[in-house]
This record gives sequence, structure tokens and C-alpha cells, in this order.
Amino acid sequence: MTGGHEVRTAYLVKRLEQAVRGHLESVLRPHGLTTAQYTALTTLRGQPGQSSAQLARRSFVSAQTMQELVTSLQRRGLVDKAPAPGNRRVLHVSLTDQGEQALAELDDEVDALEREMLADLDEAQVEALRQALRSCSRRLTDLR
Repeated sequence: MTGGHEVRTAYLVKRLEQAVRGHLESVLRPHGLTTAQYTALTTLRGQPGQSSAQLARRSFVSAQTMQELVTSLQRRGLVDKAPAPGNRRVLHVSLTDQGEQALAELDDEVDALEREMLADLDEAQVEALRQALRSCSRRLTDLR
């Protein structure tokens, strides 16, 4: 930046997010998925049986957007909804076998994208970056 001011960390994070999103969209497009759909699917892989509201929070979209995403993914056979035990009004969303397969087909390409992004860092730097990102995310999430 001009005037001797250092570039803001928030700007660098946003710039990285946009670069990752652009590359991720290129990987996902041939599979007919958006980054929001992919995020929801990977979130379900890590934590199956979430409500749509939980999934929305963890996927960084509104509840309404998640409802539309889940409906679209369900139509494609990638997720299924079932009533929650003890509260039949809450529906839990889970990956189907087809959803698991779709993610498995993408794993190698997304792994390659991450390897490329992190290629100039050694293992200790990668782990430090991951810890720093988690810490920053947690800090801002806790402020809400």
C-alpha cells in the first residue's frame, strides 16, 4: 500500500478467500456443484445429522439459502432429511451414499488445490497457519 501503511490482514484473508473460491469453483463446476453446496456437503461429512439451521451457520449462508440448497441437493440424491429423534418438526440432514461418492470424487482435486496453495510453506508453517486461522475465527465468532 502507499504511504508506508502495511496491507491489512483482513484484506489478505479476503484476497486468499477469493482466490480459493475461484479455483474451487473451477474444480466444482464440471461436477455441477457450487461452492455453497460443496461447503454444505463437506460440513455434513464431518458432522452428519445436522438441522438445516445448524448447517446454515456452519456453511456461512442464511437459513433461507440453506433450505434452497438442501432442497436442490436432495433432488439430486446427495442428501436426505429425516425427523430428529424427540422433535419430529426438526429435520436432520445427512449425506446419502451418492453424496459421499460425489465428495470422494472431488477429494483428489481439492487436495491438489490445497497442496498448491500451501506449496511454499513447510509442515510447521502450515500447522501454524491452520492454528492461527482457527484462533482468529473462534475469536470473531465469540464476539457475536
